[in-house]
Amino acid sequence: MDVKGVLGRISFDGEWITITKTPAGMKPAPARIRATDVTGVRFKPGTFLFHGYVQFLLPGSPAAAEKKGLALGGRPPYEDPHSLSIRRKANDAATKLVAAIEQARG
Repeated sequence: MDVKGVLGRISFDGEWITITKTPAGMKPAPARIRATDVTGVRFKPGTFLFHGYVQFLLPGSPAAAEKKGLALGGRPPYEDPHSLSIRRKANDAATKLVAAIEQARG
């Protein structure tokens, strides 16, 4: 299962969640998270005006706060390794991804 986001992608194979961001310059290593380690998922759908996001919450790791502002639209910062911004047209795929992850969590 794959969701194409803004400057990245989220993949889920039934056990592992992989967040691969594609910035300009050097490529960072993808963030891999075991689905059973996730304590929660924050999903904000994208709209016509603003991108949404998918963020995974992990134990012992505070969730990155949403950055406020006209250009940001209330999303976590790009540097947060456990989240990815999504476009409005990816809302359906992101909804299915979140449901699959919730089911895998148990």
